Amino acid sequence: METPTNSINLQSEAMVQTQYLIQNSMLQVVAATSHNEKPAKFIRQNFMTWQQKMLFYLTMLTLAKFLKDDPPTVKEGEVDEVTAFTAIEAWKHSNFLCGSFILNGLSDALYKVYSVKKIAKELWTSLDHKYKAEDVGTKNFLVAKFLNFVKIDSKLVVNQVQELQLIIHRILAKGIIIRESFQVAAIIEKLPPAWNDFKIT
Repeated sequence: METPTNSINLQSEAMVQTQYLIQNSMLQVVAATSHNEKPAKFIRQNFMTWQQKMLFYLTMLTLAKFLKDDPPTVKEGEVDEVTAFTAIEAWKHSNFLCGSFILNGLSDALYKVYSVKKIAKELWTSLDHKYKAEDVGTKNFLVAKFLNFVKIDSKLVVNQVQELQLIIHRILAKGIIIRESFQVAAIIEKLPPAWNDFKIT
């Protein structure tokens, strides 16, 4: 007959073995994944591009679900203690991996700021709220700068065209698509009044 002590020992041994198998399989997935897709460190520029690359990287590591999942909650009596303990430990381990990959994708200065976030979902959401708003603000600023750009006769036209092209390049870098034909038409339209004959030609 199985004694209570033997039953507890068997459950503890099963928990240890299950936890080992989960951690070992997760490590095998991470080790087998090519880290060539790892994005460059985020240094407060082009957040949305970095975010998409990091999401792809975490998806390859099968960790992206932890950007949305909350910690598991277990109601008393619904599952046995061994299963509950195993599920929670597996979640903690995967959450740690996911959060660590995100933190390692940040510049050293940002790492220090965001390393206090222990749940991957909270870390991801915090970065999203902070830098997506900044990114949108920068895009709006660049678009306004492009639309309000006026060429004047007192400056060399070539220099002014180069200045406008730099603004266009920065807008394109932010992921806003401007067709080449529109870029050319905008540059011609923004030529100073002395170039009216050329504009018509």
